[in-house]
Amino acid sequence: MRRSPTASLLAVTSSALTLPAYQAARSDAPPESTEMGLRYSKYREDDITSDNAFGRGSERMEVDVAQFHLFTPIAREWAFALDVAWEDVSGASPWFVGESAGGDANVFMSGPSIRDTRTAVSVTTRYYYDRGNAGLNYTRSDEDDYESDAITVDGSLNSEDGMRTYGVSVSASDDTLDPTQGNTPTSTLGAEKDIRSAWVGVSQIISKRAIVRFGLSYTYRNGFLSDPYKANDSRPGTRKEWVLDSGYRHFLVPLNGAVQLDYRYFDDDWGIQSHTLDIAWHQNIGLHTRLIPYLRYYTQSESRFFANLVDFNDRYYSDDYRLSAFGAIATGLRVRYDIRDWSLSLGGERYRTDESWGAFSGEESPALVDAWRVSFGMDYSFR
Repeated sequence: MRRSPTASLLAVTSSALTLPAYQAARSDAPPESTEMGLRYSKYREDDITSDNAFGRGSERMEVDVAQFHLFTPIAREWAFALDVAWEDVSGASPWFVGESAGGDANVFMSGPSIRDTRTAVSVTTRYYYDRGNAGLNYTRSDEDDYESDAITVDGSLNSEDGMRTYGVSVSASDDTLDPTQGNTPTSTLGAEKDIRSAWVGVSQIISKRAIVRFGLSYTYRNGFLSDPYKANDSRPGTRKEWVLDSGYRHFLVPLNGAVQLDYRYFDDDWGIQSHTLDIAWHQNIGLHTRLIPYLRYYTQSESRFFANLVDFNDRYYSDDYRLSAFGAIATGLRVRYDIRDWSLSLGGERYRTDESWGAFSGEESPALVDAWRVSFGMDYSFR
């Protein structure tokens, strides 16, 4: 099967540009070997202090995640992928925001009663043709209080000269909520929602060592969109979201590394706008090691119905900190070591939020979260 100039270029820079967003640029080359991988990550939110909460401070959420990945050719022009994820969630989350005796907005936590497990299984079949590929994916996610079935169809097409790749995908998800009744009452005993999404994108090789991409997506959510575990939460039954994303990769030969720049703009009909900027450096060290420090900045405006002290006369209201105005900074480091058919990876990230770091004005939620995340993974490739 013919290999395009795109594939040749990425083969040269693959040590620094092995990023999922650019796999479509190699869409005319089906896998030649089987890949298996295991990942473990731990996410832990900082405790909320007594300054921001009623009574004593409280522990927040902790999540352990284990993932398995398999990607293998099943015929000359076909491939199959299987992804399985297990999550264990525990801790406490904000239940509602109220006014303290001093007139400040404080959080009332749910208490350390949250315990949930999630299993997600995703299967994908992919067909490769001379100038692209097409895939069909089905994902089943099952939690103690939530079930989801989703289907995605995607495809890509390379230009005649192999320097440009067009991509498109559409997806549909049908979800069912069955909230568990714990120490804090829920706003519903059961509900449903569905999600429909579409994406189009293009990537372009602009030099021997640089590539850019652009994408546009639209998502429509319909059904029960409130958070059943929050006392003061009544959201619209529909949500329309637009996302514009772009990226740039450039491999610098003298430094034997690559710079990664990504930007994402989000806008919805709830009044939220957000900007995300990712900057990373992929540094090759010798023949086997790659060091990847990165920085992510995020800022969003508050929804039109967010308030720390909600007005119940309004049709819609929420004191959920995720709908407030804030800024967030994540700093992290990933290390990858490749030896023969094995790859080992280790990563750590610190995530912090503050209303004053954002580009949009609004009320500062006392429930904003800071967190740590660590991860470890191994991959094995064989024919």
